[in-house]
Parts: sequence; structure tokens; C-alpha cells
Amino acid sequence: MTDRRNAQISSRKQPRQARAVELVAAVLDAAVQVLAKEGAQRFTMARVAERAGVSVGSLYQYFPNKAAILFRLQSDEWRQTTDLLRTILEDTGRPPLERLRTLVHAFVQSECDEATVRGALDDAAPLYRDAPEARAAKESGMDTVQRFMREALPGTSKAAQDLAGDLITTTLSQVGKQFSEAPRSPAEVHAYAEAMADMFCAYLKDLGCR
Repeated sequence: MTDRRNAQISSRKQPRQARAVELVAAVLDAAVQVLAKEGAQRFTMARVAERAGVSVGSLYQYFPNKAAILFRLQSDEWRQTTDLLRTILEDTGRPPLERLRTLVHAFVQSECDEATVRGALDDAAPLYRDAPEARAAKESGMDTVQRFMREALPGTSKAAQDLAGDLITTTLSQVGKQFSEAPRSPAEVHAYAEAMADMFCAYLKDLGCR
């Protein structure tokens, strides 16, 4: 049996012509629909092809297996999260703690908006989580957080800055995931995000005063 952790997860080739770009976009859109409806366990290349209205052979031109499609969806999600981090945390015209508060609200809202697909992608993570491509994608977001911590905590050690960045991102990810597992009203989302932001800001303020 093939070791799923070592399965190829990179796309076979990148679409260049407009028609190919449209085909891949249709496949990814169909993949999201299949994932949301069927979950990771029942996610197959055949179901994606049927939903996209293309042949299975067309899928294999660009994706070697279902792990590659799922990793592409996960990569797109990571890239969106990284862009969110960068846009908010690198806005140096605003105080660091104000940026952190904005980030918490945006992240929690995003977790709630995409809860179904994110949950299914978490279930599919064993297919690709140990791959080098997955580690590289995650490291990009952490670089942004570490630069922010250097700015927010200039008087602290690098070890303290790194710990603060890891603690906040891990807590935000895990607690945000758990919170989004149930339907939430806008008022609940706001109140929860505000409480988390208060906690993180108090933590950074305390570190900065030591």
C-alpha cells in the first residue's frame, strides 16, 4: 500500500492557457462543494470530476491524486490566512495592539464563515501534513508573526518574542476552530473575538513591562 504521507501532492503542471485556467478553477470550485457535502472520507477524484462536469482524465492532467487537490485547497486557505496576517500586521500606521485586535476579529469571523470546509480539510490533513510543501506553506505565515512580535515587543528577548507569537497563533487557531464548530450569531462572534483580543493584548502589555 502506498504511504499516503509520502504521496505526491504537488500539481502536475500549472495551467497557462485561459481554457486550462478555467478548467482548474472549475475543478477547485467543485472540490470545495464535494468536500463540504461528502467530507474528507468520501472525497474522490470521480466525485469531483462529476461535479465539475469534466472527465476524470482532465483532473489527472493537473492533479496526480485526491491528496493533491485537497492540498491545493488547503494551500489556498493558508495563503489567504497569510495575506490576512500580512495586510493587518504590517500596517505600521496603526499601533501594534490595535492591529492585533483587528486580526483577532478578522480571523474568528473567517473561521466561522468557512467552518464546514475548514473542518473537512482538517480531517484530510493526514494526507499531506508531513509533506515539505505543507511545512513551507506554514512557515511563511509564521515569518509575518515573528516580524510583528519584534516590533510589538522591542525590549524583550527573541525567545520571549517567539514564544508570544507561537502562543497567540496556536491559541487563535485552536480556539477559533472550536468556537466555529457551532453556528454563531454576529453578536457572539464579536463578543468572543473581543474577549480573545483583550486577553492577547493584556499578555503583550505585561511582557512589554517586564
